[in-house]
Amino acid sequence: MRIKNRLFLEDTMAKEDCIEMQGTILETLPNTMFRVELENGHVVTAHISGKMRKNYIRILTGDKVTVEMTPYDLSKGRIIFRSR
Repeated sequence: MRIKNRLFLEDTMAKEDCIEMQGTILETLPNTMFRVELENGHVVTAHISGKMRKNYIRILTGDKVTVEMTPYDLSKGRIIFRSR
């Protein structure tokens, strides 16, 4: 018996390896996507997380949000929190 793709636990990324940053909503895009300017000046495209969508959290232009990004693609993110 051969194992083709063997993954080792130390090689895989955990959910805790995501990068969280603060940002401001610049504009609303179709399909509940948003253009977010991060604190460091970079602009990313982000979508709403499932729990925010489920609880009908409304996001408007100018809102302060927390964006979660993976180190693999820093141009896309997930909005996980909207500040008051």
